[in-house]
Amino acid sequence: MQLTVWRFLDGNRAHEKQSAALIEGLRRSYAGEVQAFDIPPEYTVSRIALKPGKVLKGLPAPDFLIGTGRRSRLPMLSARCQFGGRAVAINRPLLPYSWFDFAIVPEHDRPPPLPNVIVSQGALTEPLQGEALQPGRGLILLGGPSKHYSWDSVSIREQVESLLAQPLNWCISNSRRTPKGAMAQLGRSGAELVDWHSCPAGWLQEQLSLAERIWVTEDSISMLFESLQSRAQVGVIRVPSRSKSNKVRSAVLRLLDQGLVSEKFEMRGKGQRKPLDQYLLCAQALLRRSGLPSR
Repeated sequence: MQLTVWRFLDGNRAHEKQSAALIEGLRRSYAGEVQAFDIPPEYTVSRIALKPGKVLKGLPAPDFLIGTGRRSRLPMLSARCQFGGRAVAINRPLLPYSWFDFAIVPEHDRPPPLPNVIVSQGALTEPLQGEALQPGRGLILLGGPSKHYSWDSVSIREQVESLLAQPLNWCISNSRRTPKGAMAQLGRSGAELVDWHSCPAGWLQEQLSLAERIWVTEDSISMLFESLQSRAQVGVIRVPSRSKSNKVRSAVLRLLDQGLVSEKFEMRGKGQRKPLDQYLLCAQALLRRSGLPSR
């Protein structure tokens, strides 16, 4: 048995990592072979409708058409009209849900309770490599201001310094949203500082798989869920919310309530944890709702 997937790309690496994660979940769950083909962003609605060309016509007919990000939605629907298959939108589609066969939506986006909606806990993330976890290795990931969070440099520096007081080999990395100077304030901490501009491809995934402790500023919901794909103990560094009705904070609070993350700087007596594996659970749900066999 073979399952054919067309993955619609939109040029956004974060989006494409989520669709790649779902395909990996299908490969691990489907009771047969999964064959995936990437459809590049050049395949717009008009090109697919008028001139699909030899490339699309030469591919096996899709069982699933998968896309993340608004630029993938209409090309995916156009291709379904011509070639068949089930259209699967990852994240809130920003189009009527009824237009898609399935939508996989993070719970913090408050999706409607529809039969074609699969709710995920956070964004889908790919499994990490199986490198041996290194005891005594700590990782701190800094986000920055967003539409949901402001930034308190003094509070964040104090929280980070409390973490650095623990006898671990710490590495601190920032992101594109981290305010200028935030890393420089930690320059005398003795921790290894790694600027995101200098990180090679795959650096973060490697660090996540090796760390025993990972701490993430709570504004970085994507990095937080990527950290939960590791076996490390994960903590959140608190950041001021811009409003009381903050959907990202609600997701963080649920993780705290579930005991999946901690806000206590001293995490004693805890061993390795199991990865969250939402990519696997959502793939299994997709197969089940489609009436397809799984392992």
